[in-house]
Amino acid sequence: MSVPAPIKVADRPNLLGLDRAGLEALFAAWGEPRFRAAQVLQWLHARQVSDFGQMSNVSKKLRARLEDTCETAEFEVLREQHAVDGTRKWLLGLADGNAIETVFIPEEERGTLCISSQVGCSLACSFCATGAQGLNRNLETHEIIAQIRVARRVLGLDAISNVVFMGMGEPLLNLKQVLPAIRLLLDDYGYGLSSRRVTVSTAGVLPGLAQLGRESPVNLAISLHATRDDIRDELVPINRHYPLAELLAACRAYPLPPRRRITFEYVMLEGVNDQDQHARELVRLLTGMPALVNLIPFNPFPETRYRRSSQSRIDAFREIVLRAGLMTVTRKTRGDDIAAACGQLAGQVQQGRRSVPLQVLN
Repeated sequence: MSVPAPIKVADRPNLLGLDRAGLEALFAAWGEPRFRAAQVLQWLHARQVSDFGQMSNVSKKLRARLEDTCETAEFEVLREQHAVDGTRKWLLGLADGNAIETVFIPEEERGTLCISSQVGCSLACSFCATGAQGLNRNLETHEIIAQIRVARRVLGLDAISNVVFMGMGEPLLNLKQVLPAIRLLLDDYGYGLSSRRVTVSTAGVLPGLAQLGRESPVNLAISLHATRDDIRDELVPINRHYPLAELLAACRAYPLPPRRRITFEYVMLEGVNDQDQHARELVRLLTGMPALVNLIPFNPFPETRYRRSSQSRIDAFREIVLRAGLMTVTRKTRGDDIAAACGQLAGQVQQGRRSVPLQVLN
């Protein structure tokens, strides 16, 4: 009788990337009952236990098989930085030599983790440091989840109340991996977050937007940043494929859960998109839509050609939008002393590609 060759580490599934349905399918193939999936899910995520030997309510036989055939490998933390305002940023090393960045933003009543969905980004938004690098690849689901585990290991299991897909990459170009990660975030045996506490931000990838609306009840944020196609073509080049009229029509048709608003992110760039007429145009675009306008003071990065709008200009812009009846806030800049603010994440991307894909990457 021949002895089967041991499974190579590279061929072992990483259980951190399997949602409940994925674990149920795995265990069904092994002849295990469905409830084992909930047990293992709770150990891995709710309790953040990676050692199969500690999973005391799982049979010894199953624990041994998990040990022999699966893994729960995580990231190497290459660098951790602390901002004066309490923001933390981690540079996380991937197995292929790339690195991504993840940011934790503490506030009085919440702790928000900003996570990445790709290594780099292909959309080449001209005001964003990540877009300047190009795209290397999509993150796997277990790599998305591992960012949360790093932060919880450092900060404690209850430190994170909100998760936003606003780090490196365009989430809607990686929905195959992002959607299982969202399901793990919302699962009571996973991270147990309310759908109101998870937000996906997109620059306007319309096929992915439609899929997200069908399959997930989380919050939606749109990186708008301009009120005219000619300006947005420069700032957010994917606008050349999905222009403002199409994007806003998709937003109006988006199946929002009750009592939710779409957040429209608008970076304030001096002399580019911050004038009174731009504010009035923004009002015309969004009137009648359940919208929250989030004005973002530009966060400079090396070699950028843009400058941050003055506070008085931001205030005047905000006042015009507010007077028109649109809920509007100015985002407080956080972590800019460690390049952890919006648009500043750089990571380490090897051989980035700058193309703008028209379909979801697999």
